[in-house]
Amino acid sequence: MVDRSWFPETLVGDRTVLRRHVPENLAAFRRWYADPEIARLARYQEAPMRPDEIERFFAARVVGSASLALAVHDRATDRLIGSCAFSQLDGGNGSALYHITIGEKDTWGRGHGTEATRLMLEHAFGPLGLHRIALFVFEFNERAIRAYRRCGFVVEGRARESIWRDGRWWDELAMSVLESDWRRLRSSDAESVQDQAAAGHEAARADEGVEVGDAGGGVSLRGSRRGASG
Repeated sequence: MVDRSWFPETLVGDRTVLRRHVPENLAAFRRWYADPEIARLARYQEAPMRPDEIERFFAARVVGSASLALAVHDRATDRLIGSCAFSQLDGGNGSALYHITIGEKDTWGRGHGTEATRLMLEHAFGPLGLHRIALFVFEFNERAIRAYRRCGFVVEGRARESIWRDGRWWDELAMSVLESDWRRLRSSDAESVQDQAAAGHEAARADEGVEVGDAGGGVSLRGSRRGASG
């Protein structure tokens, strides 16, 4: 059984707030996971989840007693726009799988997914004391892969031609980030901000954002071999 006391009630970023899910969020999950575009990016099966599958998933992996999922809210409006989670948390070996879904497609490309991922990694490598976070993503989900790389993830393996989409075979990529990778990235980001400030320039970095990771332009962050962003 997962000890949820390890997990925060709230994590706050510049544009994104993560907080515990509430039962009322089921309505949003019903819309998100019935969407064929999100299913294409997040599921091994091409078809969207059935209503009964969504309800079981939500009960077990989103608001269940063993859930390590947080709702993604736009900080300016408090609108619920997605979900992110860890699964298969192994305290002894300091590892977990990560999942994210930004289900509100009109918010894709605004950096919410990237910031949510960074908030989760900061908590994982800080208070949780983890060593390694992994995820799975389809090869064609280029937006997600770029966003994960910006958060320090590197490709460490691939399941060749394991996914059939759009009339052809695609690889599924395994990515991970280590605590040491994350610290180097944080240090590099801090130095970059200092350099830009000294030069009197604003940072204008394009951020497509993680939209459907395995379950989440959706960026599909795949975790438990089917990652539906718990």
